[in-house]
Amino acid sequence: MELVGRRFDTGEQVRLSIANGRVAACEPTDSHSPRAPWIAPGFVDLQVNGYGGQELNDPALTPDGVERLVLGLDPFGVTQSCPTATTHGFETLKHSLATVASAIDSNPSVAQRVPGIHLEGPYISPQDGPRGAHPLEHVRPPDWPEFQRLQEAARGKIRILTMSPEYEESPNFITRVVRSGVLVAIGHTAANSDQIAAAIDAGARMSTHLGNGAHGQIRRHPNYIWDQLADDRLTPSLIVDGHHLPPAVVKCFVRAKGTEHCVVVSDITGMAGMPPGRYDETSIGPVEVLEDGRLVVAGQRQYLAGAALPIHVAIPNLMSFAGLNLATAVLMATSQPAALIDARCGGFSVGSTADFVLFELTDAPRAQLEIRATLNSGELVYGRVAT
Repeated sequence: MELVGRRFDTGEQVRLSIANGRVAACEPTDSHSPRAPWIAPGFVDLQVNGYGGQELNDPALTPDGVERLVLGLDPFGVTQSCPTATTHGFETLKHSLATVASAIDSNPSVAQRVPGIHLEGPYISPQDGPRGAHPLEHVRPPDWPEFQRLQEAARGKIRILTMSPEYEESPNFITRVVRSGVLVAIGHTAANSDQIAAAIDAGARMSTHLGNGAHGQIRRHPNYIWDQLADDRLTPSLIVDGHHLPPAVVKCFVRAKGTEHCVVVSDITGMAGMPPGRYDETSIGPVEVLEDGRLVVAGQRQYLAGAALPIHVAIPNLMSFAGLNLATAVLMATSQPAALIDARCGGFSVGSTADFVLFELTDAPRAQLEIRATLNSGELVYGRVAT
């Protein structure tokens, strides 16, 4: 297979030759068509709670459901994603994790798209605001024996754990989780400065959707957002869908941390891709998809219940909100998140895995990224390519 397009990082028009799932050659072309699509590594999304009506916390989740969910991201240029189970009772989480693990082990299509599982909770803050839409009745302090049982159900495939370090036992717990090879992220937290510092000293290295899962009002300083922004050892994930964070906040976060120390996630949920309306039977209770694409806890408009837009919308938003160029924005959705968990990522050098997305950027009425094709391990899984 051959691909022709403009490299996202240099703008150079190239011809990529692909064989056996890898890049066999990458050479410049004589023509320089401004209509040629952009070519970039496939997107790597570390936080996918569901899609198209399928939730990871569904008690009836099956391996086929996992396959539909994961492959449903192909049209959005996603080549690697972490299915994300959220705060719930032990048996529900055990079932979700075991089902995803089974899908990975039994289905090559799932295995080539899923580097591991993200467990978001249940060890988070019980406070309104930081807890977000996670059900209060299932929030609990960190429990090492329980986490071991959950990891056993997941067949060792939990790669990220999001938790709050506001519990007394958090530092020791974080140390053990990190030593087991899992990336610990601070999120859904009401922790104070000392607790956040202790968590980072214990090995926490990421902030999950920084700026969300927070109180509506907090003291101006210190607070848990400033504390996480200030520590260079933490890489924040950001939901840049235009709903979760105002443009000015995105700009400040990115400039404070530096683009090389930020990643984007979708936080996409089971109701993403569904028509506007109210949905009562979800794992977090009644939610509503609004006409503008926001997903909120039903009955109000302030508290979001996850995201309804896929990760590729973050690219033009980063360019607009934070003044980034295309190359920098793409890296925040590809190689940088992949590096956090040592996941696979496409590249242009000979021998690199042929995970690519071909897209166009449109300007009117507002900047949008339109996917033309997605290749996963050299296989065309969405769209068409012109040679």
